[in-house]
Amino acid sequence: MRIAVPNKGRLHEPTIDLLERAGLHLENGADRKLYADTVDPDVTVLFARAADIPEYVADGAADLGITGFDQVCEARVDNVAELLDLEFGRCRLVLAAPEDGDITSVDDLAGKIVATEFPNITADFFADTGVEPDIVEVSGATELTPHVEMADAIVDITSTGTTLKMNRLAIVDEVLSSSVRLFGRDDVLDEPKVGEVRTALSSVKHAEGKRYLMMNVPRAELDDVRDVIPGLGGPTVMDIADETDGDGKVAVHAVVNETDVFETITDVKAAGASDILVTEIERLVE
Repeated sequence: MRIAVPNKGRLHEPTIDLLERAGLHLENGADRKLYADTVDPDVTVLFARAADIPEYVADGAADLGITGFDQVCEARVDNVAELLDLEFGRCRLVLAAPEDGDITSVDDLAGKIVATEFPNITADFFADTGVEPDIVEVSGATELTPHVEMADAIVDITSTGTTLKMNRLAIVDEVLSSSVRLFGRDDVLDEPKVGEVRTALSSVKHAEGKRYLMMNVPRAELDDVRDVIPGLGGPTVMDIADETDGDGKVAVHAVVNETDVFETITDVKAAGASDILVTEIERLVE
């Protein structure tokens, strides 16, 4: 099973970190290599340009790919399917024009020039609107093109909008919302190893922002403690080895959101819990 991942840029380190946390440890690191074996003898990681990864998967050079949704849309591959939103690398492709210019809506661009590094996504966007501009592909410095009279507007990636504002550009419309996704080729989606990889990655994502609470609770106060724990599916209650007479304490375990930990500890302690322990969760398989 070959997984293609970004070889550099802002998506490289988060992707490698995710693989490591999912248990797919790369042997001998990931620097300046074309591929790396993992601790799983059936899984190899390939390093490629983020924009090339959809083609790697579609053409069979890789079975799975991790890259931005925008790159998949731009590649227009029709034999790959999204398996999991990995929820990082979030950004938007937006239509923008000079903030002091005449372009204030999509309709204003009929017969005008739009510069972009994403000509296919841009063409699909305008096809849906019925507006027909002249789309010009550029390979960089897209924000500059309206100011040197190369284009009337641009379609470009933004995360916070700061770069657009620095270049005196205003957002006219949103073209696409993107994040990093796991996707696979249609003919391998039913293979067991694909399911294993997807489960490993999703277990890391499910564990993010969660904490594991363990506490001892008097049996008489168990219902009160249950009522204040906002756990996933309710807490787990277990007998304590030295408390078998039925009148002592039980062990209560629960998974809660990290943001709820402070309030939950206060509430369960007030309800009678003691010996409260909070730990991080590395993976959570649902």
